[in-house]
Amino acid sequence: MTKSSATKSSETKAPLLDVRALNRATLARQLLLRRSALSPAAAVAHLLGLQAQNVRPPYYALASRLDGFAPQQLSTLMADREVARIVTLRSTLHTHTAEDCLTLRPLVQPARDRELGQFRTGLAGVDLDVLAGLARELVEAEPRTMAQLRQALSARWPDADPRALAIAARCTLPLVQVTPRGLWGRSGQVALTTAEHWLGRPAGPAPEPDAVVLRYLAAFGPASVKDMQTWAGLTRLRDAFERLRPRLLTFRDANGTELFDLPDAPRPDPDTPAPPRFLPEFDNLLLSHADRGRVVPAEHRGRHWQGNQAYRTLLVDGFLAGLWKLEADALVIESFTELSRTQRDEVTAEGERMLRVLHPETSYDIRFGTVVRP
Repeated sequence: MTKSSATKSSETKAPLLDVRALNRATLARQLLLRRSALSPAAAVAHLLGLQAQNVRPPYYALASRLDGFAPQQLSTLMADREVARIVTLRSTLHTHTAEDCLTLRPLVQPARDRELGQFRTGLAGVDLDVLAGLARELVEAEPRTMAQLRQALSARWPDADPRALAIAARCTLPLVQVTPRGLWGRSGQVALTTAEHWLGRPAGPAPEPDAVVLRYLAAFGPASVKDMQTWAGLTRLRDAFERLRPRLLTFRDANGTELFDLPDAPRPDPDTPAPPRFLPEFDNLLLSHADRGRVVPAEHRGRHWQGNQAYRTLLVDGFLAGLWKLEADALVIESFTELSRTQRDEVTAEGERMLRVLHPETSYDIRFGTVVRP
């Protein structure tokens, strides 16, 4: 029997996990089925980082997931350089632990190389090794904005495209955003230095993909090879899964896709209650699988996203069910379908809790209305 036919046979025999079973398992791994007692640092590590295109999403993400969370806890970790903001997965900005800044960033370097390839025309005649060395000197002398990097690098390569030069620096170096950017209740422009300089130690080698597969399954499983590739923005991870196959369980989804999982990972009963949760824009729960049907019902696909704009989302019974926003005086909730009285009460109570945790000094009304206008 060939390897491919053996895999096909195992997929056919693997137990079926329906959408609700996948939903509850993923919510449990994501600390959304019931709030966790993990520390913020441990939670950031377990979740392999938090999407952080904007400043507030990591705080909202942990507020929904952790019992006893206060935003100053994460802000202190960032001020103390125990976590930092860096471009990693899918070429997007994440808040990672210091350790993951120094190891996950090398893992996803192939994706940065592909991104850089899109700007080759504007980099004609530029030696990328020389550019990386000069950019490192610049940002380690003092944190620089992208505009300052463009200006300084353009002085060295006046015929190159200034934007391409700055992007090349970001793709070749592990650049973190320095504080006060990212601190709760503070503002600051984006200024960059290297992760090694900011965190005070050298980057390690890229971890073996096998180790990251295990961490990914712990946070997002059960999952397919394509799911993890979607999460990481990488390709060619099949071999890592195959090496791990003897240590993993396999299942299949309703479409027959093979799913891998850790033997001791939680797979709750599909009928386990899932309380409402308010999630930030770009939450990784909604972005880390090739097939997002385990969280996003087909009828709501695309409703939490418009162009490059992602909206803050509401989960009801574990699935995407609406959007929300904070106005000057109100938490506005838009439900995609009519909620029962019990569901409205539960959503309202969860909204009140979120406001107590994150905005205790401000009084907000809670009302159901329209978040996105046509």
